[in-house]
Amino acid sequence: MSRTPQGHRASLDKQPHEVAAMFDGVAARYDLTNTVLSFGQDRGWRRATRAALALEPGERVLDVGAGTGVSTEELARSGAYAVGADLSLGMLAAGRRVRPEVPLLAGDALRLPFADATFDAVTISFALRNVSDPDAALGELARVTRPGGRLVVCEFSTPVNPAFRTLYLSYLMRSLPAVARTVSSNPDAYVYLAESIRAWPDQPALAARIGAAGWGGVAWRNLTGGIAALHRAVRT
Repeated sequence: MSRTPQGHRASLDKQPHEVAAMFDGVAARYDLTNTVLSFGQDRGWRRATRAALALEPGERVLDVGAGTGVSTEELARSGAYAVGADLSLGMLAAGRRVRPEVPLLAGDALRLPFADATFDAVTISFALRNVSDPDAALGELARVTRPGGRLVVCEFSTPVNPAFRTLYLSYLMRSLPAVARTVSSNPDAYVYLAESIRAWPDQPALAARIGAAGWGGVAWRNLTGGIAALHRAVRT
């Protein structure tokens, strides 16, 4: 892990303590930075995730990698009981200050602090690629979901149009870190985040990994031309 006066940047082997420290460093302005860097698309992506889960009032849903709880808050708009879990204590503390009504717990995606079959639905947004073992995390999500329960993974992906993909990758690797320096509390972290997005598998490859982890009926749809994708599945 590299350290700078601004904070922490995790390496691409994604050791949990490095990732947690990096997100501790971006917590103060994380939600604002995401909105700026995504040109406001993050709000629509959260709404799309909630819709894809098809939550019913009274159901229980787990939001893994919840950060400050902005995504958990969106899920609760369905009437379901939404719980957020995250590895970064800094992110959780920031979330509790601005969203004290949202249940936020410390939790590792590889060792979730819940019993088997606890939830009707689970989701992880823009966090699966930051886990050291994504396949094990998908299996852990399956463990805490009841049979027939739903999974939605919202994650950065691969734009489908070649020209747009070239433009996006240029923004990702050149412009995004520069923009982050103007708004983020830890701009060096966004160099890692850009690299992790570029290294992440495309839509069909991620679908295959979800299916191999105990989920059935895997499907996906692209958001914003494939900048992000929603992968949906059912616990078998």
